[in-house]
Amino acid sequence: MPITIIPDLQRGGFILHCEQRLPAPLEEVFDFFSDACALESITPPWLNFHVVTPTPIGITAGTLIDYKLRMHGIPMRWRSEITVWEPPFRFIDFQRKGPYRHWEHEHTFRTDNGGTIVGDTVHYSVPGGALIHRLLVKRDLERIFSYRQQTIRQRFAADPITTS
Repeated sequence: MPITIIPDLQRGGFILHCEQRLPAPLEEVFDFFSDACALESITPPWLNFHVVTPTPIGITAGTLIDYKLRMHGIPMRWRSEITVWEPPFRFIDFQRKGPYRHWEHEHTFRTDNGGTIVGDTVHYSVPGGALIHRLLVKRDLERIFSYRQQTIRQRFAADPITTS
């Protein structure tokens, strides 16, 4: 279940990647992740994260979803656009407004011996560049994605495996 963060030499910024195996069928896992409100349940409580777009949200390419959260006590708003929607295998959310200079999060889903491997790949950059990333952002993202993996594991009663 390691979370890797490396420099993005092609785009600038950074790439976060992690995967975990869940003992549930692909369609069940994708359905969970395609519910924007489920994001509240897998986001750490210290972020005070809430979806503000009225529900239910019908997800398709072009859907805009608004959130509010607190980072280090600072209230923020975030707007994502679903730029790719390929059920039940992948979708991409792209930050249109929010704390990052660039944020593009690809969610992937593939079958594996009766279970599903969930992958997260995030290309991102931050105001303040490498210094702010090293001092604040990298550690924050590692904590957020670690919490996310633990919560997802509990939700699906899974023992995650690393698949690189």
